[in-house]
Amino acid sequence: MRRNWPLLFIIIPLVELYLIIKVGGYIGAFWTVMIVITTAVIGVNLLRMQGFNTLKRAQQNMERGAMPAMEMMEGIVLAVGGALLITPGFLTDTIGFICLIPFTRQALIRAVIKRGSVQMHGFHNTSSYQSHSSGTSDGRENKNEGGRTLEGEFHRKDD
Repeated sequence: MRRNWPLLFIIIPLVELYLIIKVGGYIGAFWTVMIVITTAVIGVNLLRMQGFNTLKRAQQNMERGAMPAMEMMEGIVLAVGGALLITPGFLTDTIGFICLIPFTRQALIRAVIKRGSVQMHGFHNTSSYQSHSSGTSDGRENKNEGGRTLEGEFHRKDD
């Protein structure tokens, strides 16, 4: 499948062009252009609304101490859906609207996760972490024995 990605950049515009010509033949060029513009405007407004809702849920999860993993995935799908809605065409608009509807967006994410294309890992609660050593690797005493201590060095890289 990875080798076929470049083909999508050829096939999708051709399908879109075909659909636009067919629809334009039935209802006329003016109404076809108006539909494409209208779906873009509606899509951008829905994207903004769904984006704010997803951000609000992510903030609520973080306030409770939970990882907003689903909301982060939804943000990615919303970005893809928004890009598809801005792209002129009927096929991309349909896929974009599927990405904006909460039920279908979450079902799509669950299907991708179930397929194993994306693996989600949560953070461990530091209160359940037990230190197996009372010292550090260089012999210094670990003052935070019951918690989780991460040691390392910090280097600033100026560009």
